Amino acid sequence: MHFLRSLGPAVARVSGLEAIRAGLGALVGLGLTGLFLLSPEIDTELGLYLVAPFGASSVLLFAVPNSPLAQPWSAIVGNTVAALVGVAVCLTVTDPVLRIALAVGLAITATILCRAVHPPAGAVAMTAAMSPDAVAELGFWFALSPIAVGTAFLVMVATGYARITGRHYPFRQFDDASRHGTEDRDPEERLGLSEDELTGILERYSQSFNIGVEDLARLIGAAELQVAAQSTGPLSAQDIMSRNLVTVRQDTDIGTIAELFTRHKFTSLPVVDSDDRFLGVIFQMDLIVQTRSDATRLKRGYWPALKRLLDREREAPTRAGDIMRVACPRATTETPIGVLLHMVADGDTDAVPIIEYGKPVGIVTRTDMLAAMARRVVHAGAVG
Repeated sequence: MHFLRSLGPAVARVSGLEAIRAGLGALVGLGLTGLFLLSPEIDTELGLYLVAPFGASSVLLFAVPNSPLAQPWSAIVGNTVAALVGVAVCLTVTDPVLRIALAVGLAITATILCRAVHPPAGAVAMTAAMSPDAVAELGFWFALSPIAVGTAFLVMVATGYARITGRHYPFRQFDDASRHGTEDRDPEERLGLSEDELTGILERYSQSFNIGVEDLARLIGAAELQVAAQSTGPLSAQDIMSRNLVTVRQDTDIGTIAELFTRHKFTSLPVVDSDDRFLGVIFQMDLIVQTRSDATRLKRGYWPALKRLLDREREAPTRAGDIMRVACPRATTETPIGVLLHMVADGDTDAVPIIEYGKPVGIVTRTDMLAAMARRVVHAGAVG
């Protein structure tokens, strides 16, 4: 039975939406690359054509963009180095079986030494070794076009597609600035471990090809956060949420919203429709950003800008629907505090609306969570 289980899927379950996102990305990426390379037909004069390994590269670039094997250096350098190796072997070894095996084996070694492991690179080397006629005509130009040019274009498409679909590619490196533009690490990555120490962990467990240092930092931070949440006991959203909600409608004007923030000292306001169904949320920061953009316009030319602002507010005043966030974290009454902590850990979200049957029934702020955890710690200390 254990053996049969080991034959099952090793990849975690993903949503159908994510599968469609990855498949559509590959479709767009290969389609645009085919157009960029002029024609899907083989053109041995210019080397502008699609090759099968681009399909394998698309799997990595669009389905698992966080993988170290999918990053630009791995993809572009890996495929190019493998092409150079494949061409060199093809030009010097006549036996087809030996030529293919040697090309792939040497390509693997070379890409590892270049820190550019990219699984499709093996197929690139094999393609070159199996195409002696094309290689004889193109020579080492094959490594530049179609391989390097085509892979680079795929990477550019993957970068744009990731931004459009809310993913990160290329994946942020360990020493990059935080999402706030400062040199501080993001909260979930402040582990007290250096990049060298994290790299050592990956090397010790032979995982350098499977996960990057940045990913490891995020996973360790997430695990620590989960442990901290579990130490507070089985708390859920319904145990700590605020229930007496103040909500606004889509057409509520910005002045009323500002007055509600001032009066209640809130950090967020849920937006609902006429049937009290949840539409989005306005964070205090959204109001500040809107006000600051108006102030910036005034500084550029006070009287003309003031007139434009007044005219705009008279003709089309700013409403809640104009500044609310629709794509925001949300939870149910049964959501554990550990999950809620993850939702607010990045600092972009001050509060999480609690939704039941499409309607807001409460809201959990960062302060609510800290207070609940503090109470549990104090209680545990008293009992101990």
